[in-house]
Amino acid sequence: MELTATTMISLDGVTQGPGGPEEDTSGGFDLGGWVMPYFEDDGAKSVRENFERADAFLLGRKTYEIFAAYWPHADPANPIGAALNSLPKHVVSTTLTDLSWPGASLIEGDPIEAIAELKRQPGRELQIHGSIILTQSLLAAGLIDRHHLLVFPVALRSGARLFEGPVPPTKYRLDQASTTATGVQLLTYVPNGAPVTGSFEDAPEPDSGPIIR
Repeated sequence: MELTATTMISLDGVTQGPGGPEEDTSGGFDLGGWVMPYFEDDGAKSVRENFERADAFLLGRKTYEIFAAYWPHADPANPIGAALNSLPKHVVSTTLTDLSWPGASLIEGDPIEAIAELKRQPGRELQIHGSIILTQSLLAAGLIDRHHLLVFPVALRSGARLFEGPVPPTKYRLDQASTTATGVQLLTYVPNGAPVTGSFEDAPEPDSGPIIR
């Protein structure tokens, strides 16, 4: 399976508490729910299409608890709920011992090794949604094959960010891009090796005229 990560992110890189005021207030973060004013048909369609490609899910503890409190009770006709309720859910946690959501199981042993083994199983996508600490660990391990970023047109100036912690410098190749009516950029990136640096001194002059230096 291909391991894909979907992350809602602000213009200044914040990923904390996108869905609601009480979702994650750690560190005194008080801007939770910052994505909600921007959701409309295009964004909702993209999210549904994303879930339709899943054959299994990978969740950190916080995301598992948020999802398990809501989706088992959602409308069965909702395609997101239908996917989450019917497909395997692999949960990474050192504190949870009892998972009540049918189809959910704890990953045992070394999480990185276990997730690498999951990727070797047949299927389409093993998907991570949110679960930022887990996503950072998997980025550091080089296990994420494709990253879907929903970039919202807001700068929050505080809160936890995705590309922090153990994440190494990485160059990405843009695979898909579109923009919703409310200005949300739907971007899909594929890791593409280490960053390449250069200098204006080495850049060739374009046909349209000299580069401003």
